[in-house]
Amino acid sequence: MNWTEGYIAEIDYTVGYFPELNPLRTRFALTSRGVQSRDISRPTYLELGFGHGVPFAIHAAVCPGEFWGTDFNPGQAAGAQDLIAASGADAKAFDVSFTELAERSDLPEFDVIALHGIWSWVSPENRRVIVDIARRKLKPGGVFYVSYNVAPGWTPLVPVRDLLQIHAARAGNEGDGIVARLDAALDFAEKLAESGSLYFKQNPTAIERLKKMRDRNRKYVVHELSNAEWHPMPFAQLVEELGPGKLTFGATATLTEQFNGLHLSAEGQAIVAGIADLVLRETARDFLENAQFRRDYFLRGPRSLPSLVQTERMRKFRFVLGIDPKRFTFEIKGSLGTAKLQESIYAPVLDALNAEGARIKTLHEVEELVLPRGVSLAQAVQALTLMIAKNAVHLAQDDADIEWARPRAAALNLHLLDRARTNADINFLASPVSGSGIPVGRLDQLFLLARCQGKQSRAEWVEQSWQILSSQGQRVQKDGKRIEPEDENRVELGKIVEEFEAERLPVFLRLGLV
Repeated sequence: MNWTEGYIAEIDYTVGYFPELNPLRTRFALTSRGVQSRDISRPTYLELGFGHGVPFAIHAAVCPGEFWGTDFNPGQAAGAQDLIAASGADAKAFDVSFTELAERSDLPEFDVIALHGIWSWVSPENRRVIVDIARRKLKPGGVFYVSYNVAPGWTPLVPVRDLLQIHAARAGNEGDGIVARLDAALDFAEKLAESGSLYFKQNPTAIERLKKMRDRNRKYVVHELSNAEWHPMPFAQLVEELGPGKLTFGATATLTEQFNGLHLSAEGQAIVAGIADLVLRETARDFLENAQFRRDYFLRGPRSLPSLVQTERMRKFRFVLGIDPKRFTFEIKGSLGTAKLQESIYAPVLDALNAEGARIKTLHEVEELVLPRGVSLAQAVQALTLMIAKNAVHLAQDDADIEWARPRAAALNLHLLDRARTNADINFLASPVSGSGIPVGRLDQLFLLARCQGKQSRAEWVEQSWQILSSQGQRVQKDGKRIEPEDENRVELGKIVEEFEAERLPVFLRLGLV
């Protein structure tokens, strides 16, 4: 087998930022569940399979620590190295396989080992190498983050994925390219469904998922379904495979999953509450939710935090408002649908975070502001947790760490803003305040670029952005439709930039993006 080991290298994967990889977010998720890890405030950190390396480069730039990572694809590794060089971060990014990485004599012991979107798409042999790296190189009390496709949610699509693979291999034309072969395979599968296929009749969710694939980014669909290795697995199998690494489940990394009411019926919550065995309890949850994807923190020796210590540590976490409060919506999505957020709880928390110029506040400070309005500590914690999940609030680093991160964030962000002139793939900037990536769309990046280059007025921001777009034959979109006339593009850009200056720019400044 060649260096790709069956993994798709013909087409790049999508570019994303995954907050669960962030060390501060990890500390918060574990502490809020009463789980004690080793100190990861300045971690020695290893990311396996970092893809384009956007989270890896951002964290290396704005999170104090020592960062190591690898991705087998040399093009992706080179892109990650460019991002790291732009920030001036001291991070090591390789293009070696997991086996080659494990054989390095200079590999240190790590506080955190993380892999996102890797586990389900590599061979059993590579999974064993990953576990061996954790066994030998993860420190006691260290954190192991893993995300993976999980049964039962993927089960109905397993035969469909096999069908797509067979069609692409036997009916597809190699010269057409992998995207065209996948599209042809999807067409064929839909024809079978429309021709009375008993499988699709008896598994209606399979055809629903198949049709949804049409609307997904083709890069995502190719990498999801066309790799030689594809292994959705039950939680119990993951636990068994991680066992030789002395890894034990600590907590879900998905913050909304901490609140059963968003995902389980009252009857389901009662069932889960009555199950003492961890593996059976999580398996039951997956069936109740029909889970398709999990994000989990395992630990090499988790310990329980005494409730008093947990409360003390929680009160020290710091928070910063990440949106204009007027844009906050009192709802959140869960497995059961959209849930309403109690305004009598969330509004006081919003007000507290927005008070005093929206300065950073500890949980203790928020607590003091909301208690007079009838909001308890537990309610404030739940509100802040779900607001983080909604990207309405961000965790904030200590002041010393923020100042340490500012020059690296500034350098990386200037690089990303310049990149936005010709590319719309990275829709994130690095925040020294939160120590994380912040979603910023391409137009906002172009406005920020103009501002960084000394343009002061909205008219100048519009003009420079329009010149960049028009020189490449690009246009603004409104309601999903491309606007063609130049004057209409300028008018629409003017509307967007006005909202940007009033609502989003103050947030970006607060988060230290520029």
